[in-house]
Amino acid sequence: MIRRFGDTPDPSRRYRQRPGVYAILPIDGQILLTFQDAPTPEFQLPGGGIDPGESPLAALHREVFEETGWRITAPRRLGAFRRFTYMPDYDLWAEKLCHIYCATPTLRLGAPSEPGHTALILPTAEAINRLANEGDRHFLLGLSA
Repeated sequence: MIRRFGDTPDPSRRYRQRPGVYAILPIDGQILLTFQDAPTPEFQLPGGGIDPGESPLAALHREVFEETGWRITAPRRLGAFRRFTYMPDYDLWAEKLCHIYCATPTLRLGAPSEPGHTALILPTAEAINRLANEGDRHFLLGLSA
């Protein structure tokens, strides 16, 4: 059974399953995060949806690069969680199935290419406090314990 974080699903609403991959990225004793300024300003683990026909690892590399400008190596899957949420960019109520990985950022090639994203390196305790969703915090806490 996959643990659920966040809001309880509304039984009167239809949710579309949306699988995604997200990365905890330790670097020099800190954590590389992305800050997304819209639709709601928030700190996030870099990552996002797996496109049709795309493997989870290919999606992880693509999403991390788009949202941080960094290349990564040695991704290791830590687990997964579910959350039910509205995705305004897609006008979609989604059951997000979030696969969490830990990987090593190895090469910064530039700024994020995804509009509205800024890459930030924060101390682990600050990253835990700033992450917008409970599931991301759970996995980062578990890794830093």
